Amino acid sequence: MFLANKIIGGLINVVSNIDPSQFLPSDPPPPRRPLAYVEQNESDEERQFRQVFQKLAGDDMEVSPSELMGILNKILSRHADLKTDGFSIESCRSMVAVMDCDSTGKLGFHEFKHLWNNIKKWQGVYKSYDADRSGIIGADELPAAFRAAGFPLSDQIFEMLLRRYSDENGNMDFDNFIGCLVRLDAMCRAFKTLDTNSSGTIKVNLVEWLQMTMYS
Repeated sequence: MFLANKIIGGLINVVSNIDPSQFLPSDPPPPRRPLAYVEQNESDEERQFRQVFQKLAGDDMEVSPSELMGILNKILSRHADLKTDGFSIESCRSMVAVMDCDSTGKLGFHEFKHLWNNIKKWQGVYKSYDADRSGIIGADELPAAFRAAGFPLSDQIFEMLLRRYSDENGNMDFDNFIGCLVRLDAMCRAFKTLDTNSSGTIKVNLVEWLQMTMYS
């Protein structure tokens, strides 16, 4: 937690060295809608995804951090080309926290679908920048990978993220890459929400600061 807050403090301290308009965080998940509305307006693809989600989530149609860990690690077991130690429960708790728009402590259908789409997109980036097909991304490949994911990092921020998410050689495996991007995406979305005049700077009070940092 201390390291994460140090990183976030660094992000704010060096904000004048980067252009926030170049960061391209994802849109927030859509709000939960009544089932009757959903059934009338879903595409065939969304309907099929909902059926798969129901099998994964169970009757409550909500995914807890432990359920998310099981789902992601089961999927990872089918991808021998991705080097990973597996998603930890702490990583999954953090992902649920930053994607949980309605504060249920779990991910509903739209929240999970949003996270899943991001993971698929970032998996494509990961594979593209694993130039030597080692299953990991080296420190020399990471800046371009983050840029391709929508986050052109300054050298100072990149070094802070390396210390938090990479191994002692500066390499980053798949679960750390995804965990880092989920948090980075959430922080940038929060920043853009608070930067109402698109000035590239924000002023936050203690409550807003705690909301931005406690899950990162």
